Amino acid sequence: MKTLLRISITIILSGVPAFGQVQATIEKIGADADAVKTWLVLKRYDQNHLARIALPLGGIGTGTVSLGGRGDLRDWEIMNRAAKGFVPVAGRSTGPFFALFAETADGQTATRAIEGLIDLSGYEESHGSTVPNHGLPRFRNCSFATAYPFGQVMLSDADVPVDVRIEAFNPLVPGDAEASSIPVAVLRYVLINKTGNSVSASVCANMPNFIGVDGSGTTKDWKGELVAVGGKANRNEFRQGRHVRGIYMHSEGVAQRAEQWGTIALTTTAEASLSHRTGWIRQRWGSSVLDFWDDFSDDGNLQERDATGEDMPMASLAVSVELPPKETKAVTFLLTWHFPNRQSWTRRGNERDRIGNYYTTRYSDAWDVAEKFGPQLADLEAKSIRFVQSFCRSDLPEVVKEAALFNISTLRTQTCFRTEDGRFYGWEGSSNKRGCCHGSCTHVWNYEQATAFLFGNLARSMREVEFAHATDDKGLMSFRVNLPLQRAKGFGKAAADGQMGCIMKMYRDWQLSGDEQMLRSLWPQVRKALEFCWIEGGWDADRDGVMDGCQHNTMDVEYYGPNPQMGVWYLGALRAAEEMARYLGEDDFAGICHRLFEQGRQWIDENLFNGEYYEHQIRPPKNKSDIASSLLVGMGAKDPTQPDYQLGAGCLVDQLVGQYMAHVCGLGYLLEPANVRQTLRSIMKYNLREGMYAHLNCMRSFALGDESALLMASYPKGRPKNPFSYFTEVMTGFEYTAAVGMLYEGQVDDGLTCIRNIRDRYDGRKRSPFDEAECGHHYARAMASWAAVLALTGFNYSGVDRSMTFSAREGEFFWSNGSAWGSCLLERTAQGMNVELSVLHGQLSLSRFILREFGDMQFGETLLIQAPQKVKFTVSE
Repeated sequence: MKTLLRISITIILSGVPAFGQVQATIEKIGADADAVKTWLVLKRYDQNHLARIALPLGGIGTGTVSLGGRGDLRDWEIMNRAAKGFVPVAGRSTGPFFALFAETADGQTATRAIEGLIDLSGYEESHGSTVPNHGLPRFRNCSFATAYPFGQVMLSDADVPVDVRIEAFNPLVPGDAEASSIPVAVLRYVLINKTGNSVSASVCANMPNFIGVDGSGTTKDWKGELVAVGGKANRNEFRQGRHVRGIYMHSEGVAQRAEQWGTIALTTTAEASLSHRTGWIRQRWGSSVLDFWDDFSDDGNLQERDATGEDMPMASLAVSVELPPKETKAVTFLLTWHFPNRQSWTRRGNERDRIGNYYTTRYSDAWDVAEKFGPQLADLEAKSIRFVQSFCRSDLPEVVKEAALFNISTLRTQTCFRTEDGRFYGWEGSSNKRGCCHGSCTHVWNYEQATAFLFGNLARSMREVEFAHATDDKGLMSFRVNLPLQRAKGFGKAAADGQMGCIMKMYRDWQLSGDEQMLRSLWPQVRKALEFCWIEGGWDADRDGVMDGCQHNTMDVEYYGPNPQMGVWYLGALRAAEEMARYLGEDDFAGICHRLFEQGRQWIDENLFNGEYYEHQIRPPKNKSDIASSLLVGMGAKDPTQPDYQLGAGCLVDQLVGQYMAHVCGLGYLLEPANVRQTLRSIMKYNLREGMYAHLNCMRSFALGDESALLMASYPKGRPKNPFSYFTEVMTGFEYTAAVGMLYEGQVDDGLTCIRNIRDRYDGRKRSPFDEAECGHHYARAMASWAAVLALTGFNYSGVDRSMTFSAREGEFFWSNGSAWGSCLLERTAQGMNVELSVLHGQLSLSRFILREFGDMQFGETLLIQAPQKVKFTVSE
C-alpha cells in the first residue's frame, strides 16, 4: 500500500464558482517497496514468435547488445557502429553464452545452455548449422515477456530440476539522460527450484574477448593502417573489486586510435561462491568446447586454463548457489564496455575525424563502469520500474502503449549517439554494418516526439545544433549536419519540410521547457531560417504564404509547385514564429507571420483541397536558373522544367504532417477542421491495403503477404507516369503520423486500426518488436508513435505560462514534459472533475490546469510540485 504523508501547504485556487477560495493539499507519495521490484509485462510472445526478437540492451549513445527471443545475446553493436547479425565467435562456433549446471540431492545432474531452441531457419547450411553455439544442449520450452526496457525469457525443461527466468535491462529514466546513458547490460538469471528437494546450481557466463572485431570486417583505421597489431594480444584478467568481481578484457594489440579499441568487463554482483577461467584450451577440432563442458558439468565449478594466445581468448565466470526446495534465487551479471573513439560520419581522413563518445568521459574504462554502476543498480532499476509501471497503468489501448514504449529503444541503438560534449545526434537509421543517412536529418527527425517529451535536454541540444551551427547568416539550414561541428554547414543544402519543422520544434521545446534563454539566444537564427523562404528563387519568393518553389523534402526529391506536405509545414512554422516573435516583443515580424499564415491557409483550403484530400499542383520553373542553387539537392528530376518524381493528384499518407505537429505543439488548426477530418478519412479509404497480395511495389517492401498497411500514396484520380519514388511503399513513421492525426480528430477506431496493423507486422516471428525499419534498422521516424499518447490523453504542457492540459476523460494517464513525469487521475463527480496530479520524477511548475471542452483551474500562485508528490483539486464544468 502507498503511504501518504500530508504536508501542510495550502494553495489558493481561483476561477472556481461561488465558493471563492478552495484549499488543495500537496501530499508526499510514499514508495511501495514491493511495487518497485516488480517487472510489469505489457506483451508476451510464445515459442512460435521468438525468432526475430532482439531487445537492445544499452544506454543512450553507448551502443547495445541485444537479448534474443530465446535468451541468446546477438547484434553486438558496442564498438561505435551498427553490427546487425554479428555475434563474436571464437574458433568455429563458440560465441557468448550462459550455461546452467544443476545437481539434485541424489546426484542427478543436468547441464544446459540457458537458451531456448534454435529457430528452424538456422538448421541448414553446407556444413551444418552455423548458428553460434549450435551444438550445446538447451531448454525445450521458451517464451518471452517484455515492457521495454525490461525483457524476460522463461525457460523450462522436464529433464532439468530448475526453471530459469532471464531478466535483462538497462536503466531508462525519462528526464534523466545521465541515468539512461550507461554502457551496461544487466543480465539476471533467476533460478526456480521446482522440486521438493534441495538443488545445487551454478550459472556460468562465457564470452570471447573480441576487442578489435566490430562485425564490419574493417581492419584498418582512418590512416589506412591495420587496427590490430600482431593479432594475439587480447588479454583477460580476473579482478576482485569493491562492488563487483569478474573478468576485465583489454587489448595490447589494437591501435589505441581505432574505433574498435576499448575495454569490456564481465562481472557479477553476487556474493556467492565464484570460479572462473581467463582462457580456454586451444580451439582445435572442438576440443575447447568439450573441455569446458566436461569441466563445468562435473560440479558446476571451473578450473583455470593457461593462456594459449588465441585471437579472441574465451573467459568464463561461474556463480554457485544452493536452492532449497521450491525456492528461488537470482544471480546478476553485468556486461559493461568502454569504446571512446567514435569517428565522424563525414570523414576527411585525418585526426579531426574523431568526435568521441560522451559516455566514455564519465568512466575511465569498462571496469570503472561496473564498479560505479554496481551500487546504483537497485536504485536505477526501481526508477526504471516506476516509469514503466506508471506508463503501463495508463488507461490507453495496449497497442498504443506498445508502439510508444517499444520504439523508445531506438534512442539506445547505434542510430543515436552523443559526442564528448554531450550533444545528441542521430542517423536516420542503421544499416547492417554502419549508420544510414547521416546528419540528424531534419526532415526525418521532424516526425519523432519521444526525445522531446522524455529527454528534453537532448532535444534542445539538437535545436542548438540546427540553429546555432547548421544555419548560415542567410538562414540556410543544412538539413544534414556534418561533424565535427566546425563542419556543420558543410552540406550546404536546405530541405523545405526539414527547415520548417525545426522552427516548429523550436517552439515545442521552448514551450515544454520554458527555457527563455534558449529562445533568446537562438531566435535570430530561427527568424533567419523562416526569412530564408522568401529569398529570390526560394520556396515562397513572392511572400504570399504558399510554398511553390523548388522544395526538397523527405521523399528525397524536389517537388515543384504548391502541395499539402510542405505547404502545411510552412503554415505551422509561420504560426510558431508568430508566437515566438510576439513573446520577444517583435510585433511587426509577428504581424508579417500572421498575415502570411492567414493568406496561405485560405489559399490551400480553396485551391488544393479537392473535396476529399489535398493535392499537389505541379508548377515547373521556366528555367533551372530560376531556382536558388541551395535548394537543388540533385536526387529528383534531372530536368526541373519537366519534372518527374512528383506527387501530383495523389492522396499522400502524411499530407497533414504539419497539422499533426501543430496539434502536438498546441498551435491549433492550420487548415479548415472539416477538411482535415475529411482528408484523414480519405487516407483511410484510399491508402489502406488489407493484404498485399494484389499490390505492386516497385521499391522496398516493409509489408508483405497478408499484412495490412497504409500506402505512402494512392492515386484515385489519376497517376503521373513516374511519381515520387516511394509511393508504393509502406513506412511505419508515416503511418503513425496519419494514425495520430486520426486520433486527434476523434477517428479513434481508424487510428487504432493503423497502429495495430503496424504492430502486427512486428510480431517477433516476422520482425523484431524493437526494430521498426525504413531506411535502416531502428528508424528515427518511427518514434512518432509517442504522439499517439499525446493525442489520446490530450496532453500539453507549457513551461512558459506553466499550464497543463488534458482531455476531459475519466481514467489514469501518464504525462511527461521532457524533464518531469508522473500520472494524472481524472474522476467525474457531481461537483466537476476530480484531479489527482502526481509527479513521480523531477519537479513541475503549475499555474493553470485545463480540461479541454470542460473547464480550467487557475491557481492563485504557482505550485512547485516535486517528486514524489501529488496535488488534488476539482475542476468545475
